[in-house]
Amino acid sequence: MQTPLESFIDHKAETGMQCGNYSIDIAKPSELKEGEQYRFHFDATACVGCRCCEVACNEQNNNPADVKWRRVGEMEGGEFPIFTQLFNSMSCNHCIDPECLKGCPTNSYIKIDETGIVVHDDDTCIGCQYCTWNCPYEVPVFHKERNIVTKCHMCHERLEVGETPACVQACPSGAIEIEVVNVKEWLERDIDENANMPFLPDARITNSTTRYTLPENMPELKEIDEHILKPSHSEIPLVFMTVLTQISLGGFLALFLGDVMSLFGFSSTNWMMALLVMLPAALGLPLSALHLGRPFLALTAMKNIKTSWLSREALALGVFTGLMSIVVIMYLFEVPSFFRYLTELITLAVGIYGIYAQAMIYRIKARPSWNRVTTNTKFFAASYVGIFLLAFVVLLHNMNGVVIPLLALGMLGALAQIFFTYEDLRTLSEDSKNEYQLKRTKRLYDENFSKVKEFRFASLVIGGVIFPLLAIVLISSLSDISANFILFFTLVLVFASEISDRYLFYSTVVPLGMAGGFFVAKQR
Repeated sequence: MQTPLESFIDHKAETGMQCGNYSIDIAKPSELKEGEQYRFHFDATACVGCRCCEVACNEQNNNPADVKWRRVGEMEGGEFPIFTQLFNSMSCNHCIDPECLKGCPTNSYIKIDETGIVVHDDDTCIGCQYCTWNCPYEVPVFHKERNIVTKCHMCHERLEVGETPACVQACPSGAIEIEVVNVKEWLERDIDENANMPFLPDARITNSTTRYTLPENMPELKEIDEHILKPSHSEIPLVFMTVLTQISLGGFLALFLGDVMSLFGFSSTNWMMALLVMLPAALGLPLSALHLGRPFLALTAMKNIKTSWLSREALALGVFTGLMSIVVIMYLFEVPSFFRYLTELITLAVGIYGIYAQAMIYRIKARPSWNRVTTNTKFFAASYVGIFLLAFVVLLHNMNGVVIPLLALGMLGALAQIFFTYEDLRTLSEDSKNEYQLKRTKRLYDENFSKVKEFRFASLVIGGVIFPLLAIVLISSLSDISANFILFFTLVLVFASEISDRYLFYSTVVPLGMAGGFFVAKQR
């Protein structure tokens, strides 16, 4: 009679299982045909949830315990006595259209042509973690000790010499294998049926290549920790950077309009006004470097203009701030008006594109509450604060005839922001493809941040509408000192309002769902 070990060894030999072998019986990279690449196959009917793959991966790649390139998730379903427990061991899916690669501003992701494996260039990574947002599977993880993002590379250096990847070799049940896939056939015939697993995002988002084998007649499953709901990382440097740059856009728009109106007899703008509307962006852009793991490499964020919205934002807003500085110099040296108007018009266009690119950074499928049109509208509407800033400066210069039009324009912007904020919250309750994540975002608003949400609306109404109306009344009654105080408090309130809203924007986002145990080792 065979022992269990002898039975398992015979089973391995008969089925050609890859587990436990140092060498792998599969085509080497040089032997792959055109249109083929490597992929993982995960057999959910074989996985026992031992997590040997996690341990082997970490040991092979010298990762600390909190950095997992392969993670095991757990699901359960059915009714007693017919009960199903299902595991999913997942690492990088080495997608055909990887979102991490497209979004990376430093071109730190490379899809190897010969094998299709997506690798990460650690040396060029700045630790912006944009890829951790973009990847719907949350595969890239931030390595706190190295201040960069790292990820699975399918042990490609072992595959090149015919050796088995660590996770495959360590799996005692043969649940993980390496296969060769024909990309064209996969996309046209098999991906929808074989690449999807319960609680994973749709494989079509990135054209994932991982093949799953699932049990027949599966019951309805649920995540074992579905009840867990926690806020996301608040990203404080980005909170201030985004709001401050948007303030500069609004202030510069008002400055440009004022400069044009001076042709019709209105009071002229001056270098002090130009300087003050430039300062928020000049302060905000360096703050974004505090978000990076390697801030001294911040300038390399402009490398991937071709596909990364973050690269486009960094370049456009950098140019925007530089052009605003040139406008200040033009005022100081009294450059002819025509050239100043032309420069201001170009500056405004670049600034508008910069804020558009800034909003598009967050229009990603992996984060449903961000991937909505209200992200764009709220980012642009926040520029009304810059109009109030210029109105305050103008009042300090005793240019009362210009203040009231500016306050009226600022109030229009505030009213628009009230509407967009309301729509942003209302549409969280609408039925949609990502209803589960959006409703969890709404729960965070209502349960974790209800006081912040109330402050947001109250400060926006008081600071954006009521105080400016009061300031107009005071200016009309020649109470300039009182109007100055009111406008100062207006600025404080609306700035605090936009900061609180942006804080909620980052803290309440809920990524596309991952199966239970994937909550372990989430990085942000």
